Amino acid sequence: MMRKTRLDGLTTWKSPALSSDAISAPRRFARSLMLLSALAMGLNGCQSLIEQSYQPSVSPSSNPQIVDEVQKNDPRAAMGAREHPRIVASYGGEYKDAKTERLVARIAGALTAVSENPSQSYRITILNSPAINAFALPGGYLYVTRGLLALANDASEVAAVLSHEMGHVTANHGIERQKREEAEVIASRVVAEVLSSDIAGKQALARGKLRLAAFSRQQELQADVIGVRMLGEAGYDPYSAARFLDSMAAYSRFMSVDPEADQSLDFLSSHPNSAQRIELARTHARAFGQEGSVGDKGRDYYLDGIDGLLYGDSPEEGYVRGQTFLHGGLGIRFDVPPDFKIDNKVEAVMATGPNDIAVRFDGVADNQNQSLTNYISSGWVTGLDPSTIQPITINGMEAATARASADRWDFDVTVIRNNSQIFRFLTAVPKGSDALEPTANVLRTSFRRMTPAEAASLKPLRIRVVTVRPGENISTLAVRMMGTDRKLDLFKLINALPMGAAVSPGDRVKIIAE
Repeated sequence: MMRKTRLDGLTTWKSPALSSDAISAPRRFARSLMLLSALAMGLNGCQSLIEQSYQPSVSPSSNPQIVDEVQKNDPRAAMGAREHPRIVASYGGEYKDAKTERLVARIAGALTAVSENPSQSYRITILNSPAINAFALPGGYLYVTRGLLALANDASEVAAVLSHEMGHVTANHGIERQKREEAEVIASRVVAEVLSSDIAGKQALARGKLRLAAFSRQQELQADVIGVRMLGEAGYDPYSAARFLDSMAAYSRFMSVDPEADQSLDFLSSHPNSAQRIELARTHARAFGQEGSVGDKGRDYYLDGIDGLLYGDSPEEGYVRGQTFLHGGLGIRFDVPPDFKIDNKVEAVMATGPNDIAVRFDGVADNQNQSLTNYISSGWVTGLDPSTIQPITINGMEAATARASADRWDFDVTVIRNNSQIFRFLTAVPKGSDALEPTANVLRTSFRRMTPAEAASLKPLRIRVVTVRPGENISTLAVRMMGTDRKLDLFKLINALPMGAAVSPGDRVKIIAE
């Protein structure tokens, strides 16, 4: 599922406003926790079949891109080595693609040569996550998500991210913060929580994010200064840092439920705001010359390196297509009502809708083959009303439903048997709401088995680099985008095209397609 987690206690490259996998304001954070709390109230906890179906590799890479061994005798590296397998697991495993790995290695290698500490070696891991994120661990462990690589438009922008993280490593910011906040202890607990299947652990993770906000403003700005200097000295466009900060801010606005919200009030409020970081980055870049006249962007070889990059959900995790969730491996699909947003999370598929309605979908192995009415009453549902349990049939599959209540919430519980699996819907609405039955009915009636042809035709989305042909323009190219109903907006976003921009024959652009 989508890896929502950013593990606190890590050095993190953060957009001026948070990306889609983060909670962007206190009120949004509170609402999300409220909806998660509602769903948690209805469950006493069970291992998720969907989680079980995906087994990411959690072992450290046997083929680091930069060095064979990372500071073998450095105690700081030992700290990074302890956390590395768990971080990889939390972010869906490593993204294995030789072409993309060579691209990132080429960028990091150029930066290493001009690092503040040339003896510091680095190990780069590309994480198999659509989240837009990059961070570092003490000792030279650097991480970048494939989501960030998809958003970037040239090598210099990725270099800006990596040089910023290298700046944190060489300045020992991670060590300083650990001493100040005992971050390693808290981070280890947070890692353990995110790897559990218990919703309470996920809520504790969110609280941990608030407790361990960010590096200090001074440390972030210091890393920015170091990063811009490294960009310029490595021959990259030193203005790329400011340019990519702009892109990340645009992405955050695109993904935000409320684009006009004051995003300076998020849980990383100690982080410098967008305008300040961008202006400071441009100021430091001017030491190398005028914008547009210095440094290499590395656009062509970068686009070659990410052509075919996996975009969005990976096949093992199922797919979200508009209002529909599909999982080819499990052979099932269902719809959520209009105006609902689906989140494909590690522990379950979650959906949220208007008026504080929330849905959780997961699955468990059906080891005992008991009746579904007995299964509902077996103790995993809190506040269950036994008199409401009834057997039903859903699209030819045995099923059962029931109602439950807890605190300020009413729940519909629907379970469906498919072969040796039980799939579960938990729908939560504020107590007394008349939206419970209509919402649950959409889920129930739309749940069905996929045909073999449907499952075989389900393909992941990828970044495809295309050359603009005569007669094509932004609108005609955007029509080719898949996986979004905001085709034009997303096309402009991933290609960093401002309002009023145009494309010309021979230009190379990114689209999202199968």
